[in-house]
Amino acid sequence: MRARVGQRVPVVVQSRGRRRTGARVLWVCAETVVTCGVVVLLLVVHQLWWTNQQARAEAGRQVRVLEREWDISPPADSSGGVPEDVPESVEPSADSDAGGPVDAGTRAPTRPGAPDPPPSSSAAFAVLRIPRLGLTVPVAHGVSKRSVLDKGYAGHYPGTAAPGRTGNFALAGHRNTHGEPFRYINRLVKGDEISVRTRDATYTYRVDRILPRTAPRDVGVVRAVPRSIVRPSYGYDAPGAYLTLTTCTPEFSSAHRLVVWAKLVP
Repeated sequence: MRARVGQRVPVVVQSRGRRRTGARVLWVCAETVVTCGVVVLLLVVHQLWWTNQQARAEAGRQVRVLEREWDISPPADSSGGVPEDVPESVEPSADSDAGGPVDAGTRAPTRPGAPDPPPSSSAAFAVLRIPRLGLTVPVAHGVSKRSVLDKGYAGHYPGTAAPGRTGNFALAGHRNTHGEPFRYINRLVKGDEISVRTRDATYTYRVDRILPRTAPRDVGVVRAVPRSIVRPSYGYDAPGAYLTLTTCTPEFSSAHRLVVWAKLVP
């Protein structure tokens, strides 16, 4: 039908209010996304950079304190031995929260006649040096994240041997964040030297074998005579004075463990 002459045709005008509301919602969503992104970025920076700065500073201070004390005070044991409060060897227990296979909260049973392991403590008692990596780091009893590893220290598995003793002086350290002292231990090769200084003496170990990957619960790698129970072709058959370094692998993951074994240089 044709519109009659003079009859007005209704025109529908869309409201601008809806457009403004939609634009405002999009703007709020965009601001939220950007804010979340900034927060995530700050968390990443804190975890990957700031924790390293804090832990390295703390570890460096502790090394200086230890060596200053040792340089001005006589050895606690005039015979040149190691402290009597650390047992010679152990049979380790379950897995740990610290990048290694031994539970930080449980005592490992020792062989008959051996003294009880010392309680976990954040007090550093040794200084670990790895010249190839340019690494100098304090060593403390225990493998607790909060009181030991997150400070940038290497943690001494409870109940394992003392430095220089027959048995296995086993250590754990972070691969990433919190000082990441063991980040590059995968670069070690057979023959590299590792030194451990205590109040009484300095012990030199030489890298002997490397287990690139094993399960977190592979407690065999920190036994007195270390041998992987997951990959039995890696390890030893005879008693000796061993040093074991354990950390997470691959980087930025705790799915597996990397193990480096060294033997005491006579």
